[in-house]
Amino acid sequence: MAADGMPQLQGVEHHVVDVRGARMHVADSGGDGPPVVLLHGWPQHWWTWRGVIELLREDFRVLAIDLRGFGWSDATPRGYRKEELAEDVVGVLDALDLQSVYLAGHDWGGVVGFIVCVQHPDRVRRYVPMSTGHIWPRGGLGIPAALPGFAYQGLLASPGIGHRIGASPRVLRTISNAISTRSDLVMADVERFAPRFAEPQRARAAQQVYRTFLLHDYSSWVRGRFADQRLTTPTLWLNGEGDPVLKRRSVEEVSAHADDVGFTYLPDCGHFAPQEHPDLVADALRAFFA
Repeated sequence: MAADGMPQLQGVEHHVVDVRGARMHVADSGGDGPPVVLLHGWPQHWWTWRGVIELLREDFRVLAIDLRGFGWSDATPRGYRKEELAEDVVGVLDALDLQSVYLAGHDWGGVVGFIVCVQHPDRVRRYVPMSTGHIWPRGGLGIPAALPGFAYQGLLASPGIGHRIGASPRVLRTISNAISTRSDLVMADVERFAPRFAEPQRARAAQQVYRTFLLHDYSSWVRGRFADQRLTTPTLWLNGEGDPVLKRRSVEEVSAHADDVGFTYLPDCGHFAPQEHPDLVADALRAFFA
């Protein structure tokens, strides 16, 4: 590990680029292959992709971005609406002179990836969302309906206590264990993720991700923010067969808004596919991006 606690992956370089008033961290495998950009979710950072990076690096240049407030990107007071996070991603592509990339996103990274695709379709060649929500919820259902029992979203978004809940290693372990099928692997990773959320500004950043979703993003999506925008990027949705968060109905309703989308369900896999089965994820990405 580096002095600041960042885990190290052999051969991976780390960049920091200035985007919209924040220093954004990117882990970069290097190489001359086509660029593949990976976006993580909560409660994670770039390290969630380490197995996928190792398996893809021979064929692609793999770049894992820490979203604003997560990992080693700056935690600013504002900037966590999902369209703002998408602009961060585009800003990173600009800073690294990446004109067109393959893109994959898990959890919140998947939601952000959808927005990048519909607002900047020229920047994404192909897209793989996994275990995520989307931006076309149906009449007040959609994402919240796909999350039965996940009252923690409201708790994380709550003023006063939300950042304390999100900073608790016990909470991170409990939630991660509940929605994975490979708790042995996921729990080991939680020990990598928890120290970053223990920092007050990062705990508040996670709070803002959920707060802006519940108070702004979701309501605007229900009112039709993206109703007239289609997903034209060729897309392959990966979902764990055992994911209790997102079921087939909520996943496949995106077909009504996409020109070219397919669905693959990973066996013996819960919500955290990049950690639980990096081999299956890497195989799917390699085949689809090739």
